[in-house]
Amino acid sequence: MIRVAAVGDIHMGPDSRGLLRPAFDTLPDCADLLLLAGDLTRHGTPEEARVVAQELRGLPVPVVAVLGNHDHHDEQPEKVTAILQDAGVRVLEGEGTVVECDGTRLGVAGAKGFGGGFVGRSAGEFGEPLMKEFVRYTRRSADALHTALEELADKGCELRIALTHFSPVADTLAGEPPEIYPFLGSYLLAEAIDTAGADLSVHGHAHAGTEHGMTAGGVRVRNVAQPVIRRAFNVYQLHTAELLAE
Repeated sequence: MIRVAAVGDIHMGPDSRGLLRPAFDTLPDCADLLLLAGDLTRHGTPEEARVVAQELRGLPVPVVAVLGNHDHHDEQPEKVTAILQDAGVRVLEGEGTVVECDGTRLGVAGAKGFGGGFVGRSAGEFGEPLMKEFVRYTRRSADALHTALEELADKGCELRIALTHFSPVADTLAGEPPEIYPFLGSYLLAEAIDTAGADLSVHGHAHAGTEHGMTAGGVRVRNVAQPVIRRAFNVYQLHTAELLAE
């Protein structure tokens, strides 16, 4: 059994310094690693990133993260990434990492993802260059996620997790206005997860959404945006044959 703690959309700034650290200090008692599903800052500034880094520095469990759209707002994602990495966080974008958990090789493939919508109501690569680039951006992210998941399988990972900020399914958006679904995720991410294979998909972004969902291929999806789970993090138990939520 692997215990996976996860949260997204913590949106930290200078006035929230120290807010989550007491809860994170309990992680060794309940989890083997911590996943962060993006939107760690409010506006993506280095100052905000340093607040997040301080919350995470020195934690005795591995921390794996992807960035979210808020973390890109100040157009300095490289600096945000570097600050988090300096604190020991593994920040992924179209790549994977292997975490050794009590003798089990757990692979985490991470990508921010992007919008576009879901089957039957999705954008296509047609028309103006800006529209085509919108969809191609999502496709590139999904393709990178797919490749990362496959590479983790090649590395002998017994369990694999897809970590994104945008949602791969509409299930976990229930509660959000349907009009904005195309800006909250894309079916291309779910296709990547299903074709490459994963044991769990974790995302954030949809603050008014729903925690539980599933891809068409049967991969369990969890929306861990903090406004949804309403706690510092949720913990999920991963087994080789099943997934249980604590």
